[in-house]
Amino acid sequence: MEISTLDEQLQILPRGAEVLIEALLREGVEAIFGYPGGAVLHIYDELWRVRHAIKHYLVRHEQGAVHMAEGYARASGRVGVALVTSGPGATNAVTGIANAYMDSTPLVVITGQVPTALIGTDAFQEIDTVGITRPCVKHNYLVRDVNELAAVVHEAFYLARSGRPGPVVIDLPKDVSAARCSYSRLDHVDYLRRKRLPTPDARAIAAAAEAMIGAERPVLYVGGGVINSGAADELRAIAEELQLPVTPTLMGLGAFPSSHPLCLGMLGMHGTYAANMAVAESDLLIAVGARFDDRVTGKLSTFAPHARIIHFDIDPASVGKNVAPDVAIVGDAREALTALLERIRAHGRERIATGIERRVRWWERIRAWQRQYPLSFERSGDQIKPQMVVHELGRLTRGEAIISTDVGQHQMWTAQYYPFSYPRQLITSGGLGTMGFGVPAAIGAKIAHPDRQVVAVVGDGGFQMTNQELATAVQYGVPVKIIIMNNKYLGMVRQWQELFYDRTYSEVDLSVAPDFVKLAEAYGAGGFRATHPDELSDVLAAALAYDGVAVVDVQVSKEENVYPIVPAGASSRDMIISSQSPDRW
Repeated sequence: MEISTLDEQLQILPRGAEVLIEALLREGVEAIFGYPGGAVLHIYDELWRVRHAIKHYLVRHEQGAVHMAEGYARASGRVGVALVTSGPGATNAVTGIANAYMDSTPLVVITGQVPTALIGTDAFQEIDTVGITRPCVKHNYLVRDVNELAAVVHEAFYLARSGRPGPVVIDLPKDVSAARCSYSRLDHVDYLRRKRLPTPDARAIAAAAEAMIGAERPVLYVGGGVINSGAADELRAIAEELQLPVTPTLMGLGAFPSSHPLCLGMLGMHGTYAANMAVAESDLLIAVGARFDDRVTGKLSTFAPHARIIHFDIDPASVGKNVAPDVAIVGDAREALTALLERIRAHGRERIATGIERRVRWWERIRAWQRQYPLSFERSGDQIKPQMVVHELGRLTRGEAIISTDVGQHQMWTAQYYPFSYPRQLITSGGLGTMGFGVPAAIGAKIAHPDRQVVAVVGDGGFQMTNQELATAVQYGVPVKIIIMNNKYLGMVRQWQELFYDRTYSEVDLSVAPDFVKLAEAYGAGGFRATHPDELSDVLAAALAYDGVAVVDVQVSKEENVYPIVPAGASSRDMIISSQSPDRW
C-alpha cells in the first residue's frame, strides 16, 4: 500500500529515543545506571526493547547512579553512563558529576528535560541543567534538534574519554526524544571537536632525560594520569632503569606497586615521613599525571624548595597552574614516558650507571627516614584499631581486591596500609572528597569486574548517606562486600577538632545510628559484626566468603587519629608524626 502523507512517512522513522539507544550501542555501552521519570520515559521504553544488550541498573538515588557509573569507569577504563530525569533527577546527579570532574573520570550523563516549548517557563520539574553543570563538566549539550542527536552522543563519548577524561552531560528535552528523524546507521557521523593530542616535545623529553640521569636527589611524583593513560609499565621501567624513588598521590596509588623497594609510599597531608622528606629535600621532582593539589603540596612556597620541576601532563591547563615547571611535557603519559625511556637508554649503560652511583647517598638518607618513622600504630588488646582492619583485609585478600572508599579517616588508613599493586585497584573520591561515594562506586566496579573481589571500606557517616544502594546490589545480585569502620563519629572532622580546635567536638557525634547488621539483613544482605580484636580476622573472612552482598560493622576505637598529618597550609616538613609528637608543627 502506498504511503501518501508526510505524517504516515514520519511514523516509520525512528524516535529520538531510539536514535539515542542505537548510538549507545554503537559506543559499546553494556551498562547504564539510572532512575526513570516523566521526561525520560521515551528512553526507558526503548531501553526495555534492548534489555538483552544493555543492562539497566535501577538505583535508589540519582547520586548513586553517577557514583556507580564512576566506579564502573574507574575500574574498567571505559566510559560510564548514567540516565536521570529532569529537575530533581538532574540536580541529585550534580554531586557525582562534580566528583567525576575533579577526579578525571570519563562519564556521559544523560538528563531528561521538559519539552523545548516549555523551557524557560518554570514548568514542572524544569531546571537549567546546562547552566548548573557548566562549571563541573568537560562539556554539556542541550539537544534541541533530533537530527543532531546521534552526532552529539558520539561527540560526548569522544570528549569524555579523550585528553584529560571527565564527565559530559547531554540534556535531552522530552519532545526531542519523541521526535522522529531520517536515520542513518551512524557510519558517517563526524563532529568538529575531534583532534589529535599534541605529540610530546622531543626537546623537552631530551631535557627531562638529561636532568633525570644527572640528578643527585630526584623523586618521581606520580598521579592518577599514569593510571588513566595506562602508563604503569613505562613508569616502572624508568624508575628501575634509573633507580628513582617513587611516591604516588592518593589518586596514583596502584600505578606503582606499594611493595616495590623503590616505592616510598603516598606523599602529602597523610603521606609517609620518608616520602614528604624526600620531596622536601629533592633537587629534581618529576611529576607525571599529577596536578600539585593542595593536599600534596601544603604551603606552596615551601614545597620542594630546592628542586627543579619536570611536569608531564595531558592537560595544558594543569601545567603551571599551581607550580611553575622548569620543563613541561604536554601529552599522553604513556606516549611521553615511552619516548623518555628510549631517550634515557640512548645515553648508554655507563652514563646511566654513573647517575645511579651518584644517588647512593640519597638512598641512604631515604632508608634512614624510613627506618626512623615507618607507618605504625599502637595495638590494643580490647579495641579494634582501624589500621588493623585494613591490614587484615590486605592479608585476607592477598592485596588483590579492588577497593573503594568514601572520604575521611578510613580512606587515609586504607591508602596507607592496603598493599595496592595494580592500576585501577583503588577507587576513591580524591578531589571533591564525597561522603557516600564508596558503596555505589563498589557496585559499579563489581559490575565492571564480576570475577574480582570488590570491597568498599567506608565510615559510619558516609555509609548512612548512600546505604539505600544496598537494595540495588541485592536486586541485581552484585556481591560487593562493605566494611564499615564504625567509630560513631565524623572521624576526620573530630580529629581536626581535637588537634586544632581544643577538643571542641561540635556536631560530630553519630552515636544515634541504625544497627548496621539489622539494616543489612532488612535489605536482604548478610550482616556481620566485629567488636573485639580476637574476632576481627574470622569475621572479615566470613564476610569475604559470603555468597552475596555482605555488610560488616567493625566497631573500631572511637578516638584513633590518622598519622602522620601535615596541618592544612603548613610545610610538609611540619608533620605531626603521632599523638606523642604534637610539637612538630
